[in-house]
Amino acid sequence: MKSKVQQGSTFAPIQPRLQTSAMIASIAAPGQRTKPAPFGHALVALAEQRPEVVGLTADLGKYTDMHFFAQAYPERFFQMGMAEQLLMAAAAGMAHEGFIPFASTYAVFAARRAYDFIHQAIAEEGLPVKIVCALPGLTTGYGPSHQACEDIAIFRGMPNLVIIDPCDALDIEQAVPAIAAHPGPVYMRLLRGQVPLVLDEYDYQFEIGKVKRLTEGREVLMISSGLLTMRSLEVAKQLRADGIGIAVLHCSTIKPLDTETIVREASVAGRLIVVAENHSLIGGLGEAVAGTLMRAGVAARFRQIGLPDAFLDAGALPTLHDRYGISTDAIARQIKSWL
Repeated sequence: MKSKVQQGSTFAPIQPRLQTSAMIASIAAPGQRTKPAPFGHALVALAEQRPEVVGLTADLGKYTDMHFFAQAYPERFFQMGMAEQLLMAAAAGMAHEGFIPFASTYAVFAARRAYDFIHQAIAEEGLPVKIVCALPGLTTGYGPSHQACEDIAIFRGMPNLVIIDPCDALDIEQAVPAIAAHPGPVYMRLLRGQVPLVLDEYDYQFEIGKVKRLTEGREVLMISSGLLTMRSLEVAKQLRADGIGIAVLHCSTIKPLDTETIVREASVAGRLIVVAENHSLIGGLGEAVAGTLMRAGVAARFRQIGLPDAFLDAGALPTLHDRYGISTDAIARQIKSWL
């Protein structure tokens, strides 16, 4: 029975309280299919086959889904406390001893606090440490202290480091064993909790360093990563009703970039090229693609969809995504205006 509050001589129903916080808010749309904690469950499955896999976190096991690994393999899990530099140094030491460490924290803490330790102890040594970080880009409403809008820009210049930005639960599940098999260090952005499931509809298979074409279309080529691939697919469905064909290329690997496929697809005459990413317009996938096309001599109409060069607001994610132009409707409006 709904509660009521008296207003004059009548009663009005009390509106239900919001059940999510800015920190753990889901990016899934109402009614969208999801899978719980794909990273945590995939890591447990991997560890069954790979005894050298260990897990570490910096006081954020629950918020990176690492706690599932901790429950399954407590003797292979290491809680380093709120000390991200120590987290990375310990992971490097374990890698030197033959382990495959998966180190989890928030993306802002890995990129801003632990950069030098990753650079010197992990990347320069070429060690197989897998750095898996939650809250990438605008996936939390907690404001600039927790929004990692520049993490890819920070890490793209680091030699030896592979950068992965998965789209959905399937992407994450497939990426976990793939990055474990990669002999060097990897930085992977993480969607956690109830993660949308969309790529199973497109016969998708994750491969490090490979772009995957998900839809066909001659008017627009959208090159996207992370949750913006999910949004790009939604936009493609929406604009198909208006006779606008959108080819969506999912770029799960930011570095090394699949330049051959990107150049080939961008060379189709008459296409508008749009790069969409859950990251600052500065230093991310958009500028990587632009540089690739310029060096290859591809002359194309080129546009970017991403986050502004600013400290973003705090608030509810749907409101922020619309405000900063990365919601489905906002992207669709922007593409129509460019056409």
